[in-house]
Amino acid sequence: QVQLVESGGGLVQAGGSLRLSCAASRRIFSLYGMGWFRQAPGKEREFVAGISWNGRTINYADSVKGRFTISRDNAKNTGYLQMNSLKPEDTAIYYCAADRPYGLGRPPDFLSWGQGTQVTVSS
Repeated sequence: QVQLVESGGGLVQAGGSLRLSCAASRRIFSLYGMGWFRQAPGKEREFVAGISWNGRTINYADSVKGRFTISRDNAKNTGYLQMNSLKPEDTAIYYCAADRPYGLGRPPDFLSWGQGTQVTVSS
């Protein structure tokens, strides 16, 4: 397990962009797959995007394909989620997560979670 801290959330208008960051507490984060989830008020947590430990495998939810980009910089122990063309329905708390050594960043393998960062998209 590693400690994860999200940042970069905020309030933006529809069509705007945000970049979320996920900072890991341990260098071994570079060996873990990671992903992003979100949860809107009154709704279930949903998978948004995932990336394998080496960045070679990437998956997106259909709702964000073409708009969001997941990436990582293992030298900085940090993952990112670039969000473009934001829509009001993207409003949620966004969580980053890590799975396991040499993981692919795919559900249901996530074991470590950040505290979340709020993203609000106004119309």
